[in-house]
Amino acid sequence: MYKKLLILLLIITWIISACSVRPAVHPPSPSYWPTDAWHTSTPEEQGFDSTRLAEGLQSIRDNNINIHSVMVIRNDNVILDAYFYPYDGETVHELASVTKSVMTTLIGIASDQGKLNLDDKMVSFFPDRTIANRGFLKDQITVRQLAGMTSGLDCISANDEQTLTEMGSAPDWIQFTLDLKMKHIPGTHFEYCSPGMHVLSAILQQATGMTAAEFARVQLFEPLGIKDVIWEADPQGYSDGWAGLYLHPRDVAKIGYLMLHQGQWEDMQIVSAGWVEEATQLEKKTGRGDNYGYGWWVPPPTQFVEFAAEGRGGQYIRVLPELDMVVVTTGGGFEWNDVTPYLISAMVDLTEPLPENPKGVEQLDVALKAILQPPVPQAIPALPGTARTISGRTYAFEFSPLDIKTIRFDFDDTAEARLHATFYNQPDRDLLVGLDGVYRMFPIGEHDLLMGLRGRWMDSQTFLFEYDAIANNNAYALEIHFEGDHVTINARERTHTATLTLEGKLQNP
Repeated sequence: MYKKLLILLLIITWIISACSVRPAVHPPSPSYWPTDAWHTSTPEEQGFDSTRLAEGLQSIRDNNINIHSVMVIRNDNVILDAYFYPYDGETVHELASVTKSVMTTLIGIASDQGKLNLDDKMVSFFPDRTIANRGFLKDQITVRQLAGMTSGLDCISANDEQTLTEMGSAPDWIQFTLDLKMKHIPGTHFEYCSPGMHVLSAILQQATGMTAAEFARVQLFEPLGIKDVIWEADPQGYSDGWAGLYLHPRDVAKIGYLMLHQGQWEDMQIVSAGWVEEATQLEKKTGRGDNYGYGWWVPPPTQFVEFAAEGRGGQYIRVLPELDMVVVTTGGGFEWNDVTPYLISAMVDLTEPLPENPKGVEQLDVALKAILQPPVPQAIPALPGTARTISGRTYAFEFSPLDIKTIRFDFDDTAEARLHATFYNQPDRDLLVGLDGVYRMFPIGEHDLLMGLRGRWMDSQTFLFEYDAIANNNAYALEIHFEGDHVTINARERTHTATLTLEGKLQNP
């Protein structure tokens, strides 16, 4: 009866919000530090049921949840390290807005070192810039307010982060953001503002003389044993402050583990315990359910998830100090609550180890291998007449946000089509597209991370082309409709609401 009541309490307190305030809880000092490698244990040793975990992983796969990985650390031990096709965990993964949580942690480190003060004014770091819309309010914006997203800048988070999109089209991203109009008194209103986080990157560089990527390497990544890192930069060379950081999931977990232990790592205080406490407590209510600290989300206080880093597409670090637990996921388009039921169902007794379960451990091992595999190839339906008509023909497009210049598909009676595409600002591509439900994989981009291509005919004139950038954290569905000499592409990215339409025509008909 006691165990059943405990599980019921866990489910209620994890899922249901409440209003009471609880003091911070700190787990015991770790038995080791995972600088070189994580220790592992069976799920049963940490109160989880291997059989239920195995069943949960298979259900996640069967329900087509677009998760790439899930890692669970409890009591210093990895009890689950799972990877889902098409991501195999061999490469780093883009972390989207989890980057913000790393960015503010670096600000905390710089503050601890006296290189900047959280109450320093934003404009003081840019004495050589002429800043538009400057006045009393803008001059009051502090580093603290940028980190807590209460700067008061006219930053629009609606419409797929409208202001972020506008910043990305500007020649100088920092100047664009500094020039924004003011909408609120600084410190009084929360507005999710990725451009403001990018300004923090420039402030850190001004204060330390190092890019955020360089500062992180010396002050954060190397002490934690994190070696494989990609961090993208803007046109002026400032590390992206809101996204663009790539790490292995096992290294992402180290960030959560650092925060779980109040900024300590081995015999070093990487970032002060005071900063960790301040950054992971409520700074401002957001009106979005979870509230916000400094780069870290703060769920309602009676949930076991006490603070979290979150990124578009399913990038999460969830830190549960009361359970001495860190959960990390990467993904290509899912929400946290899509997977929590499968984890919660495996929690049997979080106070005592469970009896050994060799059959369950074996079942879990089988499931871990199975979810890495591609789906069984599907039978290829007969090609519509349109496929044969357009095969080998080139269609041209005017300049567009997708950068496509021309496309040509070659169809035959095999399980693959060949796509030849040219672009305005990228190299030409000659690629295979799976028609049997299985991605054909190719390295792409400056980092040579794998992408997957597959497609199918939706009707006699419309080809659905799927482009999954996998570890690059974008997945596009392009409905390509052929009508006479014209082609229309309706494109949508899996994690965004906006769609894009391109019109093209047959080249030299």
